[in-house]
Amino acid sequence: MQKLLVLGGTGFVGSALCEQLVEHFGGATGRLVVPSRRPQRAKHLLPLPTIELTEADIHDDAQLSRLVASSDAVINLVAILHGSPDDFERVHIGLPRRLARACEQAGVRRVIHVSALGASVSGPSHYLRSKAAGEAALAGASLDVTRLRPSVIFGAGDRFLNLFARLQSMLPVLPLAGADARFQPVWVEDVAAAIVRCLDDDATIGQAFECTGPTVYTLRDLVRLAGRWSGHERPILALPDGLARLQAGLMSLAPGEPLMSRDNLDSMRVPNVASGALPGLAELGITPASLEAIAPSYLSPGRGTARLDEMRATARRD
Repeated sequence: MQKLLVLGGTGFVGSALCEQLVEHFGGATGRLVVPSRRPQRAKHLLPLPTIELTEADIHDDAQLSRLVASSDAVINLVAILHGSPDDFERVHIGLPRRLARACEQAGVRRVIHVSALGASVSGPSHYLRSKAAGEAALAGASLDVTRLRPSVIFGAGDRFLNLFARLQSMLPVLPLAGADARFQPVWVEDVAAAIVRCLDDDATIGQAFECTGPTVYTLRDLVRLAGRWSGHERPILALPDGLARLQAGLMSLAPGEPLMSRDNLDSMRVPNVASGALPGLAELGITPASLEAIAPSYLSPGRGTARLDEMRATARRD
């Protein structure tokens, strides 16, 4: 493949994937086209050889068709965690549907689509139902599609463990909704490696793979570990369902991206763990890294963004 189109390539998973793809192709052959409405926010990708950042709105049919037409394969990472039903419809269903149409028109068959663990048309949340509908939109087209369904993804710069570490650095007690929800976190580099393996192996066409780490945790466990590794472990106050929904509703009204929404709570009613009904990372030849082996390296005081804590605490201004 000489040209790959990576939708969502400027994000958390996309950045890890671009690095692995450049390494995989040797940085000498092939180009990675990464569209963004704000390419200036993706300057961290510029040092990578063969990366082509281009300004484009992938929700515009004409621009999406132009991008697809000059590609040999497409990787779709675009997703949102929060939003209205219309937002989920536009991003998780509308985009895959339009992508399928653009690929068929351009004769581009190969598509890797990253969905979500627990995606189901009968799921309890807009997020899970829309993810399933997006998968169906691609599966119903005349394309060579591979689907990946990751659990919650962790790694340096994640918005999951880092969020809970930061909250515990500010609060004496952490009120926690969905404390007993179960997750099987997977390292971002393992998800990226799975995408690369699927690109290489035509036997993965038509299949779906569950991407999970080796261990199942409750949300309470994960929050406690994030606090411990960051040096800010706080008592956790598990909220009953009524208070949890009230808290999530209030958070969704705050400006900016909410920390939690009622739709998130609904998603957590489904254990975010491997079902065993689908192949996983092992079938792709990947031994998933454990949370304990990776997360302390970027959450511990003096590491990752936490390395600035001491400087902030001791800073003096005249």
